[in-house]
Amino acid sequence: MFKISRLGITALLLAAVFAASGCAVGFYKRSPNDMKKIEDLKGEVDRLMLLRNQENRELEAAKAELEKRLRGEQGVSVEMSERGLVVTFLAEVLFDSGKAKVKAGAHDVLDKVAKVITDKAPDRNIAVEGHTDNEPIKKSGWKSNWELSTARATSVLHYLEEKGMDPRKLQATGYGEYRTVASNDTVEGRQKNRRVEIIILPKMSKAESEFLKEHEKESEYTK
Repeated sequence: MFKISRLGITALLLAAVFAASGCAVGFYKRSPNDMKKIEDLKGEVDRLMLLRNQENRELEAAKAELEKRLRGEQGVSVEMSERGLVVTFLAEVLFDSGKAKVKAGAHDVLDKVAKVITDKAPDRNIAVEGHTDNEPIKKSGWKSNWELSTARATSVLHYLEEKGMDPRKLQATGYGEYRTVASNDTVEGRQKNRRVEIIILPKMSKAESEFLKEHEKESEYTK
């Protein structure tokens, strides 16, 4: 795969845009080595655009199937984000209060998600993230919300593994109370913060995604 230092990305991106639009860039015309870099850069941009378009199609198909299968399920939502395709469960859907063992009543909804991942995204890496509100642990025996959120994420990971998902593609993380999606000042907000997220991750790396965004930003700048 073509690689380039970020130090020269902006200049080369601008040059590539100018060259593509037919503008004269004398410096690059006098430098065959730099012209080669521009051609390589354009090729890499084209490759990443094709990869992103393919990823978007695959994730949209998985999203549509998840929405179909999860229709009517309470406390479960599906959304696309920069992190990937995110399935969010309110904690009470999966666990009893203060517990980290997946409830028997949650098996059906987790089975639906596992089935879609297996059918629509078998080659994707999957992240499981646990989150809590900011209420201190009192009676459940956990040292802190860190331990509870991590244990819950790991429990879901093991459940997915038991359903036949490749353990090499699974990862679990607990964030405790520190990545909120709502205010902890209200009952409703705390309920939203107590959650587990299963994320179908993009194939494109963060560095590749940032590279492509840089190209698009420079292209917009030169219009």
